[in-house]
Amino acid sequence: MPKKRKSGGRSKGEKGRSKSVQCGFCGKSVPADKAVKRTKYISPVDRSLAKELRAQGAIIPRNKILVYYCVSCAVHVGQVKVRSKASRKTPGEY
Repeated sequence: MPKKRKSGGRSKGEKGRSKSVQCGFCGKSVPADKAVKRTKYISPVDRSLAKELRAQGAIIPRNKILVYYCVSCAVHVGQVKVRSKASRKTPGEY
């Protein structure tokens, strides 16, 4: 069978086995170097209240949350677009 991508869809290189992470949408176990990683910042304070507090000079804390998606869920959710055949050959252009 022909190989679609030289990297096999992963950014592993010569590292050997990489750790697995869980997809945030479907729960599937995916290699960390193949998964699509997205960072979310969530504030514990309501937006309207945070706006008023920032105007007075307060610093509002934010919690950083990492979400990993398998490739099929990332396309389904809209985190990654389906690319044309020519642009699929160039890595890293999401």
